[in-house]
Amino acid sequence: MRIAIIGTGYVGLTTGVALAYLGHQVVGLDVDARKVEMLRQGKIPIYEPWLAELTELARHNLTFTTTYAEAIPGADVVFIAVGTPSLPDGNPDLRYVRSAAQSVGEHLGEGYTVVVNKSTVPIGSGNWVETIVRDAFEACHGQKPSGRFAVASNPEFLREGSALFDTLYPDRVVVGTRESQALEVLYNLYKPILEQTFPAPRFLPRPEGLAAVPLITADQASAELIKYAANAFLALKISFVNEIAQLAERVGADVTQIAKGIGLDQRIGPRFLQAGLGWGGSCFGKDTAALVATAGEYGLAMPIVQAARDVNALQRHRVIDKLLGELKILKGRTIGLLGLAFKPNTDDLRDAPALDIAQRLVERGARVRVHDPVAMARAQTECSHLEVQFCDSVEALASGADALVLVTEWAQYRDLPWESLVSQMANPLVMDGRNHLDRERLTQAGYRYLGIGR
Repeated sequence: MRIAIIGTGYVGLTTGVALAYLGHQVVGLDVDARKVEMLRQGKIPIYEPWLAELTELARHNLTFTTTYAEAIPGADVVFIAVGTPSLPDGNPDLRYVRSAAQSVGEHLGEGYTVVVNKSTVPIGSGNWVETIVRDAFEACHGQKPSGRFAVASNPEFLREGSALFDTLYPDRVVVGTRESQALEVLYNLYKPILEQTFPAPRFLPRPEGLAAVPLITADQASAELIKYAANAFLALKISFVNEIAQLAERVGADVTQIAKGIGLDQRIGPRFLQAGLGWGGSCFGKDTAALVATAGEYGLAMPIVQAARDVNALQRHRVIDKLLGELKILKGRTIGLLGLAFKPNTDDLRDAPALDIAQRLVERGARVRVHDPVAMARAQTECSHLEVQFCDSVEALASGADALVLVTEWAQYRDLPWESLVSQMANPLVMDGRNHLDRERLTQAGYRYLGIGR
């Protein structure tokens, strides 16, 4: 099939590369000419494991452009995968979706095109996008589109750091549409994934026993709400275990043991029960805010979702409180933050806890040093306003520091030469914000170890 993908961010680029690998002809469209030129040269503008390798395998099916006239006419499927950042009131900013939908309508070709909302959009956006596309077509061509297109919802469920795995081997594929022709087009698009008939890349082997992927079909509003509900539920699990962690500290319990004990219950499951500094990134905060705002438009409150947001916000304060409890005074202290990205295996800094924590420490007069295995270059560009010292090595971060705070659970931080770092610090205090480090090893090396809920 001929596929156009509007937006070459995490979702758009991952989706486009995966579909090109499956054999579809994919055009990636982005208004950022610099990014498009990088992609044309084979350079990947984001960090995502195996994305460069899969792009190379799929290069013969991939092109990139900045013009709608090159991407849209003749496309069987057009994915809208642009950003929908939060507005101050919690609602998503839909101006990029509006602009994309209008441009799609102006450039629709003669054949039948399925326009897919891949961006996370509020409930009812399918009807809204359909109206924009239709009005733009009529204004541009002076006639009705008369069966040339249909709009469908196809939400993504990608985890940054394993986005290609989640694309090729998803838990489910959700398609929201009442149009049988649109459903047939999208079924054929995803058939290699649904039936797992494609050859697995050597670096992304197929999970053992995976023979088929469920296809969930629904109306557009239900598909849109599935996405929001899924992210809200995962956010709830994280905030729930963080709330339990607070009680565990007070009564002398260990939240890691508690999480294991409840996670083995099949009704609960172990995933997203890791206590720590809470969630960040581009999805959970934005989507839970949008869910609360949407409910408000219908006269409904969502106290459980709002409570999850409140608990998550408090987790970032707890770092400061714990450091104050140990150091008493933060003014003039040197604090090193291990990790900047909101999670490991990505360089994404959107709503990253590390940035919030760094700013709070700076406001209290601390000297803040930061390090990340991957996100340093992006941070120096995007976070130049932060009054922090960017360290190229953990040794530079630890030298003379009064405390180190593990913010992002990169695997390499667990394997640091902790025994040699302890003598370099002014005060051997480690705050493990993800319960990721080997507590026994650090204690034996001479550190004062602080965890979450332990």
